[in-house]
Amino acid sequence: MIVTVEEGVVQKKADAAVIVNLFEGVRPAGATRQVDKALDGQIQTAIRHGDFTGKTCETLLLYGTGDVTAKRVLVVGLGPKENFGLEVIREAAGTAARHLQNMGLASASTILHGTGAGKLNVEQVAEAVAEGSILACYQFDDYRTKEKPKPQLKKLTIVECDRSNLTAARRGVRVGKKIAEATCLARDLANLPGNTATPSYLARTARSIARTHGMSCQVFDEARMRKMGMGALLAVSQGSRQKAQFIILEYNKRLGGKPLIFVGKGVAFDSGGVSIKPGGGMEDMKFDMCGGAAVIGAMQAVAALKLGIRVVGIVPATENLLDGAGFKPGDILTTLSGKTIEIVNTDAEGRLILADALAYAARLKPDAVVDLATLTGACVIALGHHVSGLMGNNDDLAAKVQEAGNFTGERVWQLPLWDEYRKQIRSDYADMKNTGGRAGGAITGAALLAEFTEEYPWVHLDIAGTAWSSKTRPYVPKGGVGIGVRLLTQLARNWKKKA
Repeated sequence: MIVTVEEGVVQKKADAAVIVNLFEGVRPAGATRQVDKALDGQIQTAIRHGDFTGKTCETLLLYGTGDVTAKRVLVVGLGPKENFGLEVIREAAGTAARHLQNMGLASASTILHGTGAGKLNVEQVAEAVAEGSILACYQFDDYRTKEKPKPQLKKLTIVECDRSNLTAARRGVRVGKKIAEATCLARDLANLPGNTATPSYLARTARSIARTHGMSCQVFDEARMRKMGMGALLAVSQGSRQKAQFIILEYNKRLGGKPLIFVGKGVAFDSGGVSIKPGGGMEDMKFDMCGGAAVIGAMQAVAALKLGIRVVGIVPATENLLDGAGFKPGDILTTLSGKTIEIVNTDAEGRLILADALAYAARLKPDAVVDLATLTGACVIALGHHVSGLMGNNDDLAAKVQEAGNFTGERVWQLPLWDEYRKQIRSDYADMKNTGGRAGGAITGAALLAEFTEEYPWVHLDIAGTAWSSKTRPYVPKGGVGIGVRLLTQLARNWKKKA
């Protein structure tokens, strides 16, 4: 989608549709008032008849008459004024854009939601409008052959009447577009079937974006991993004919110093291994690499935004399948760190590949490390699908991650990581075992990861409940969400300010 900013008044914009807004229980004001006046009061008439109230993401479609040049006017609700914020803007912009796209329109124009009565920063609002609109119009139709491709909203024009706001609005649009495009990349990686998005495909994608955006990319093959001693990652890979790939993307390596590191679980397909999953719903296990997809997407965004910090993205990529050569319960694995793990359940494989990745991260002397993983069903039971679980060893880093999540709408909720949970993964035969039982399963999964992060500040995000969606939401379609890209990018942007 092309998103531009131009000076003008929206009621005079000649387009297929223009988008304005209204708070719940509030009379039209600002640009919406001017449009309503040009429509001879049609918006207020709809309000009086109870056809529109301004509830969050409610829409009202009218047709241009009188002094309105556009063919259509779409009014989108912003909800109660006291609840207004950037997430409401993303949802409103996304709702409006998808509504018009579903109508088959190729272009539309919009005002900036919230820079007037909402009193929000112009640049941030423009970023949110661009993000929400692009993300809402995302479609994954690569494998449809019988249906015609759905129409796309190809162009969105932001119309701003105050000339002094144009530069800030254009700056916000540029940022929002790059972040949304990176999120769409992560969605594509997640939505692709397992026979396409193999570990090697993830590695090729990483190399491609590295070339495009001026990053370095290393990919360790299994021979290199074996020589290094990545026994946990290699064990998970044993049951697959697809070779594991250890992907390292680095931006601004020349700066030196301690990097901010993102680590993403990249299990391209997870059958559970010998501890096989139930057949029902197993097709969704192509989404078990959403942590890795988020890291690849975030690295693209960080590089596209040219942030002035050193950032490293690490993705251990593999499949977890059944084979006579596969690892099995009772096996004991030696990790890159030298610590040993007894296998209780081969379906608890994500923590194994992350163990080697987190141990490798220590070699880079990081400033901080954040990992993302669709790690446990237990986290879905604990927190549902609205928030990701957060655990870690550093409260200051946890607060920074939470701040980034609140800003982007990718919320996180911190769970405890006390010594009692670590006791649950003690093994009679090795340094630890890879599950601690059903009780506190999300936390005991993180407790294993904590064993490999003692040398640096670390936060783990369990995105099992948030990585994909079974229903369409305002700017989130069904399927891969791309969760984590915007949060990690915002964390890096905030890190830049800190630096």
